[in-house]
Amino acid sequence: MSDGTATKTTDLDVRLEKHRVELTGYCYRMLGSSFEAEDAVQDTMVRAWRSYDKFEGRSSLRSWLYRIATNVCLDMLTAGNKRARPMDLTESTPLAQAALSPRPDNTWLEPMPDSRVLPSTEDPAEAAVAKESVRLAFMAALQQLPPKQRAVLILREVLAWRATEVAELLGTTVASVNSALQRARATLAEQQQPGAEATVSDPLDDEQQKLLDRYVAAFEGYDMTALTALLHEDAIMTMPPFDLWLTGHDDIAGFMTTLGSACEGSRLVPVEVNGLPGFAQYKPDPEAGGYTPWAVQVLEISDGRLTGFHFFLDTKRWFPLFGLPLHLEAETDQVEEGV
Repeated sequence: MSDGTATKTTDLDVRLEKHRVELTGYCYRMLGSSFEAEDAVQDTMVRAWRSYDKFEGRSSLRSWLYRIATNVCLDMLTAGNKRARPMDLTESTPLAQAALSPRPDNTWLEPMPDSRVLPSTEDPAEAAVAKESVRLAFMAALQQLPPKQRAVLILREVLAWRATEVAELLGTTVASVNSALQRARATLAEQQQPGAEATVSDPLDDEQQKLLDRYVAAFEGYDMTALTALLHEDAIMTMPPFDLWLTGHDDIAGFMTTLGSACEGSRLVPVEVNGLPGFAQYKPDPEAGGYTPWAVQVLEISDGRLTGFHFFLDTKRWFPLFGLPLHLEAETDQVEEGV
């Protein structure tokens, strides 16, 4: 490889990498899967690199990459799989009938670190829209849309593309784009997504931060009276890959002291996940000592109470994704927040 070719290759790699985070966010919204999104972006980068000589610059490099990424995602969605949360699939289970029944990984909407999908921006309004668009409730709503409607809604409503730009990207007409957007909006308006009412300031306001501090104290102290006081009476708790979900602070507290009693003595490490506050939960490790990964928790807050908390239990996948250690020493109460 000549020096000139090497320089060109390095320059192209740098230019492509500048778009990785926003493309990952786009693919994540399309696919509902953290790992499939990263695979889709890697495929996009490879395709772009291989066909760059054919790129004639009739559109921006960014638009061209989005066109490739859209095609990759649409190809991946042809199987028709819709990722979901437990409450999208079954009715709430009373505590007395609670059973932990797992479903395959490709069933579930997956969590994602903010840093992998939310590009840095100095515009507070733009940042707020980006965070809202990766929250679990909105992600679940997107999954109810046909793939092309999903792409149109994300490009128009989240990324603020013009209808003409979306039409060019999809190889269709402006009228078709506007029609798809109208149908997508109507579908979302018809849905009552649990968690959609969650409101979190960016950054957290004083009351929200105090609520989280009280939650950490209650959870680490395994004080169910204190925890119950923080939960909305209709709060929801989920635990993918199990399809069980619970409603109401009484059933949640009851679960924590029965089937979930092994969580007593846990330590919580803050993470930023899906545009919401969250924690990496480590529970005591009776064999090796210290603490072992147990769950990535995603919390939903509304009107000063916790309205939802979601425990993603596949820690061998999630903790590396968040840059979190797979063990905490007993004397370590805190670690650096994951990236």
